[in-house]
Amino acid sequence: MSPTSPASPTRPANPHGPTRRLTTAQALIAFLARQYTERDGRRQRLISATWGIFGHGNVAGIGQALVEAGGGGSGDGNGSGANGAAHRMPYLQGRNEQAMVHAAVGYARQSGRLSAHAVTTSIGPGATNLVTGAALATINRLPVLLLPGDTFATRPADPVLQQLEVPYAGDVSVNDCLRPVSRYFDRITRPEALIPAALQAMRVLADPAETGAVTLALPQDVQAEAYDWPQEFFAERDWHVRRPAPDAHELETAVRAVRSARRPLIVAGGGVRHSAAEETLAAFTAATRIPVASTQAGKGALRHDHPADVGGIGHTGTATADELARTADLVIGVGTRFSDFTTASGTLFADPAVRFLHLNITGFDAHKLAALPLVADARAGLEALTAALAGRGYRVDPAYETEYTGAKEAWEERVEASFATPDPTARPTQTQVLGLLDALVTEDDILVNAAGSLPGDLHKLWRTRSRDQYHVEYGYSCMGYEIPAAIGVLLADGVRTPRRPVWALVGDGTYLMNPTEIVTAVQENLPLKLLILQNHGYASIGGLSESVGAEGFGTAYRGRDADGGFTGPPLPVDLAANAASLGMRVLRATTVDDLRKALSEARDAEGPTCVYVETETPDTVSGPPPAQAWWDVPVAETASRPAAVKAREEYDRQVAARRRHL
Repeated sequence: MSPTSPASPTRPANPHGPTRRLTTAQALIAFLARQYTERDGRRQRLISATWGIFGHGNVAGIGQALVEAGGGGSGDGNGSGANGAAHRMPYLQGRNEQAMVHAAVGYARQSGRLSAHAVTTSIGPGATNLVTGAALATINRLPVLLLPGDTFATRPADPVLQQLEVPYAGDVSVNDCLRPVSRYFDRITRPEALIPAALQAMRVLADPAETGAVTLALPQDVQAEAYDWPQEFFAERDWHVRRPAPDAHELETAVRAVRSARRPLIVAGGGVRHSAAEETLAAFTAATRIPVASTQAGKGALRHDHPADVGGIGHTGTATADELARTADLVIGVGTRFSDFTTASGTLFADPAVRFLHLNITGFDAHKLAALPLVADARAGLEALTAALAGRGYRVDPAYETEYTGAKEAWEERVEASFATPDPTARPTQTQVLGLLDALVTEDDILVNAAGSLPGDLHKLWRTRSRDQYHVEYGYSCMGYEIPAAIGVLLADGVRTPRRPVWALVGDGTYLMNPTEIVTAVQENLPLKLLILQNHGYASIGGLSESVGAEGFGTAYRGRDADGGFTGPPLPVDLAANAASLGMRVLRATTVDDLRKALSEARDAEGPTCVYVETETPDTVSGPPPAQAWWDVPVAETASRPAAVKAREEYDRQVAARRRHL
């Protein structure tokens, strides 16, 4: 990059101070390398690395800027030492644009939303491939910066390669698909427009109440255009991550609600983890003895063996948590969005007088279910609530505590039965696979999952040992998230030696969606542990299809039969060979004993390793125990086939229990 620009007849001295003459892309990368977050006295890079796949829309702009910024390296981006090293921008090479966003999201979640990655693509399909990942990031409130190339701002040729022509609007490009899934969107049509846009982008990424996907669309000609940038644009800038305290009136209302509750239940969501409020939650439960159920994002808020932890809640929850939910008179949500899986589609919280108290950093979420809002950071809110209750003598009735601890012990017996492997020479079921993994891991291990039948089994059965062990993306439940997200988690682990064991758990359907980032794991020599469960189809949707009268149609991976259906033999697909062809070491297991040994070997491996096992299908998709609460998937109101008619009868029975909490 050029030094500060001198005054010249064509570029008079800047009255606001010295400048640097850089391209827009060079200026953006230099700016990003100097942005930091700060929370609780901890300072780190906000944008620590940039993922990229290059094409004509970004190769000469962002691509060239990354070369000048010292691209390469591990991707943790938090180096120190000489000024140049501290401000370099590591580059990470992806294979699929959607997967790059997933990796960035995995990194951001593991980093506590305090550090994020950028993702750059060319125009056209590279840009539109970002949409799914952007939706996932925004739904899960996780920061990622998207830098798609765009068509020419100056329009010297119209259309250019890969340009979408919209007859009624000349300023629309495919990047506009990213608007509804971005928390902030801007198109940089002039170099100087980057300054306010970049600052707004950082504000949103670092704001715990606003964060999600942020998109800066970059026309390819503007990327390469030079401009005299104010030197102060490149000064190091700290973005303080707020911990807003609750309003005094809302806090007093919350205290009264808690003190009047006989059967309160806490529902811990992802906000507990994002706020690092686990210890504060434990202190609150120690003082009040209120039981804690967890959403998918909140699992791990308390360790599985904490006396107040009653497990997952909702459709994929435990019998303990769901029975408590049905009789709760006060539901205290902490950092949760209360999705339909959590509320069992409005059928779970059945007490006629049930009330809701929502502690959430966003007012939008705090007011759901007509709740009493407590708008605050999860840690700050719990601290204030604990202090306000101190000395007022509140604690749940001992009989209530005895009830839920006894129910928890009974549920643990069901978990043990599900994990049991009486025949070590048999092919394992899916729950037995989880049991073998459960027996192997320590609090260091991290499990990454997102879709299929595994999230349900994990939510019900997994014994979480640390605050960040359970990494299940269920806001968007996106097939193909697991492998790239696990890479992001490993990158967030940085240079720790040895790295924590990170497991990507996938079924065959999910694997086929997005296996390409295996190549990235091999390239970076990351010790990814990939566990592939082969069950020959979309097992989760297959089970759902049967339950709603669709008879499993289109969910099995089998050849066609004589009638044209898919009931033939399983397809001769070898996913283990595919993983090996992408560079992974592969361990095949056929029996319980084989699998136990393979998992242990994979855990100790220093490079990317895959364990492949074909699972036995039990009577139900997920194996025992079954779902403990309902989930609304509408069933055909009229049908001629008996399966659908019967399913509709059950649907009508269940939907009659739904209520609106007003």
